Amino acid sequence: MITFNPEDNTLLIKLGRMLLCRLQHWNPQKYWKRREYVVNPQQGNILLKLYYLYWIKKIDTIHNCSFGTNLNEGAIFSSPPLLPHGPNGIIVGHSVTIGKQCTIYQQVTIAAGSIIQDHVLIGAGAKILGKKLGNNLKVGANSVVIEDIPDNATVVLTKPRIIPNFKS
Repeated sequence: MITFNPEDNTLLIKLGRMLLCRLQHWNPQKYWKRREYVVNPQQGNILLKLYYLYWIKKIDTIHNCSFGTNLNEGAIFSSPPLLPHGPNGIIVGHSVTIGKQCTIYQQVTIAAGSIIQDHVLIGAGAKILGKKLGNNLKVGANSVVIEDIPDNATVVLTKPRIIPNFKS
């Protein structure tokens, strides 16, 4: 049986990814690389920055997220987050720190001053209001996070309830 490995870099897999990006008008590597160039004050060429900003806004418009998406330039991403539905309606405030390998679904709001560590999954419609989220965390859809969350937990409901994940 043939299994799909997303880390596989064979030519067929690369061609499949490229075709999928063309069909969806969404290439996350290119999007985040260009965003990093635009928000970095040390990068020099202003014409290239303007072109990249135009390209980013064009992609946002294709995905109907130009009026609801705001990834502020003060936000720090350790690595580009995985956005399964594109940047549709995601609001990230100033001075937000987001760790490695985070997955953010659509319509998520992350308030200023929030710290999100590594391997965090944030469900659709979740609101994170200026708190610290630990490693290996899952935030359920439409949850509202109003307190710090420890590592290896799941947050559900609109009034947060923390369920520790015990490893046996």
